[in-house]
Amino acid sequence: MSNLKQLLKDPLGAGGILVILLAFFCALFAYALIPDNSPNANQMNLALAGKKPGFSVSQLQVPFEEPQEVSFFTQLWQGKPLQHQVITISTHRQQGDSIFYRPYPQTQGEEKIIPVAAFGSNGFSADAHVQEKTFWLGTDRFGRDLLSRLLLGTRVSFSVGFVAVLISLLVGIPLGAMAAYYGGWLDKVIMWFINVVWSIPGLLLVIAITLALGKGFWQVFVAIGFTMWVEVARVVRGQILGVKEKEYVQAAQVLGYSDFRILFKHILPNVTAPLIVISAANFAAAILVESGLSFLGIGAQPPMPSWGSMIKDHYAYLIVDKAHLAIMPGLAIMLLVLAFMMLGNALRDVLDVRA
Repeated sequence: MSNLKQLLKDPLGAGGILVILLAFFCALFAYALIPDNSPNANQMNLALAGKKPGFSVSQLQVPFEEPQEVSFFTQLWQGKPLQHQVITISTHRQQGDSIFYRPYPQTQGEEKIIPVAAFGSNGFSADAHVQEKTFWLGTDRFGRDLLSRLLLGTRVSFSVGFVAVLISLLVGIPLGAMAAYYGGWLDKVIMWFINVVWSIPGLLLVIAITLALGKGFWQVFVAIGFTMWVEVARVVRGQILGVKEKEYVQAAQVLGYSDFRILFKHILPNVTAPLIVISAANFAAAILVESGLSFLGIGAQPPMPSWGSMIKDHYAYLIVDKAHLAIMPGLAIMLLVLAFMMLGNALRDVLDVRA
């Protein structure tokens, strides 16, 4: 508790925690927050492509004959399927049993017709079936709401970071612990393997694993996780080498405790501080690597929103008046990575026993 209070007193640490908590909240409840809560926020309208922030337009909503219903939890996790056909309009009017409208951006010329019966037994109501929609951050090149995809992209970054760090800990901690505790030929074999993996450029190794496993969301988890365990193993090995000769370890050995109990109940709890710090740094690194893979087209695949793929789709707009389409996801990556790095630095200061 004292460490937590000390961490919150650090402006950088407190700021990092605040940004991470906000991002986690957005990732967890994304579909309840975003304007376009369709699956993957993938509601396209090419007539609205590349609109600037704050753009508003009227939309005519024609109910489907058999709308697809989903449970609350399914909607919260996967989004809500469209319950109606969305038609972007410039003008509309009702005459008799028909609705006359002009599709956006047409303001003159021939009108199109929809029978009132298409709106269900209650008929047509302008308040219920015509809505003014505002795109607060504008639209991307496919006419999708940029704010919705930006917030939903937080899920990809958080998921990749969490799973990659978890895999790296599950692989790195046992290998590093066994190498340091037992020593001898086992230590030499494990260190040889660590040095071989360490000598391969990380990004190239991730790309190779991704191509071997195939493109996709889950493949990125595995690829990034199995390249981050090396640093965890080296840190664990170094820390255990420094504590395995301590009196409490020797006492546990004299009492006849098993090696497993000595390692995981007596030694590892005393080396958690550097693991927490390195996990925060690895979380930030995983977000960067995933964004790079998505930018190269071998990360999360469309239509799943990923900040890296959003930059890939719109980096050409940097030289025109729509640069925000690439800048916004870039700022999101920078802010979240910076938050984890600030948290890692603050944790290092708080958990440093020499401080």
